[in-house]
Amino acid sequence: MTRDDAKHSPATVVGSEPAGDAWMTAMRRGDFATAWSIADDVLAARLARGETCWHLPRHQQWLWTGAPLEGRHVLVHCYHGLGDTLQFVRFARALRRRAARVTLWVQPALLPLVATAPGVDAVIPLGDGAPGIARDVDIESMELSHALRIRPDRLADTVPYLVPPPRDPKLPPASDRRRIGFVWRAGGWDPARSVPTAAVAALFDRLAKNDHIEAFSLQRGLPADETQNLRATDIGTDDVCLTAARMRALDLVVSVDTMAAHLAGALGVPCVTLLREACDWRWGDTGERTPWYSSMRLLRTPPGGDWADVITTLEQLLHPSTVGRPTEAVPEQTSGGHVGQRHLPPCPSAHAHPRGRDRSDDIRTT
Repeated sequence: MTRDDAKHSPATVVGSEPAGDAWMTAMRRGDFATAWSIADDVLAARLARGETCWHLPRHQQWLWTGAPLEGRHVLVHCYHGLGDTLQFVRFARALRRRAARVTLWVQPALLPLVATAPGVDAVIPLGDGAPGIARDVDIESMELSHALRIRPDRLADTVPYLVPPPRDPKLPPASDRRRIGFVWRAGGWDPARSVPTAAVAALFDRLAKNDHIEAFSLQRGLPADETQNLRATDIGTDDVCLTAARMRALDLVVSVDTMAAHLAGALGVPCVTLLREACDWRWGDTGERTPWYSSMRLLRTPPGGDWADVITTLEQLLHPSTVGRPTEAVPEQTSGGHVGQRHLPPCPSAHAHPRGRDRSDDIRTT
């Protein structure tokens, strides 16, 4: 596993190569059953050796020992990134159908939002030291899918599973133009996930000439000299619940692989996620759809290509002529470097938000 893979993988399989690499390969191809079998073997071997992990960084600590969950008070530790927590909190509902009580020990920034997830009985702020509550079973949030033997075929049916508290998004008055929010910079620990601000600024300049689109920046954490001349309305905030309210007021969110993409997906907000060629295991290796989020579409850097290719495809997707059409042929760089054609499904619409009945109970386990 690379450093990136290890940071955003369940600690059960981190540091267990070659098993960890085999687990990641299985997850990339959507073979969850094989991945859980690999994780079973790794966990059993670690327990047999009496291996401990408390000396490791939190995100590398495996907590679940295979202990039964039925009728227990389960404490879910959220030791990975904010996006990982938002992605895996969906499993609280399936966990609660087995456990007597589910408590999340979660990043403070997410407390009011994840408290709305089905199956969550209580939330306490994650901090240094011990959680300070009595419980029967400890498990890390990214271990839930293994412990519950989740199957991929109905993952997206749980969306949306977060309902932010009512907030005024405090956006400019609505117009006839499609409102699109952008996030292009990921965390500093992995700059390869980020699109250069200069490229995004040029995109905003072109979109400003489009009478059908209104661009908004949801980006946080950039120096002022990078953002002061951007032709997009700045609506970025560190308040996650306010960000959620603003996303729900937009027609589309465009994000790189960072917390914002998971937030939009968990809310059921139409989202386009921009991925580099060597992307994280959860997005697979090919395809424009993901089983994790029904409202999300993936745009990948083509083999040998760069972010300019992704932005070109994105612009064609956002063009008014593509909106509402069943399919639209747009150029695609094939693996041989030649320009071909592919048929894209229609760009997600705000009118198609999957906010019907709660289908969280439909998630399948084995």
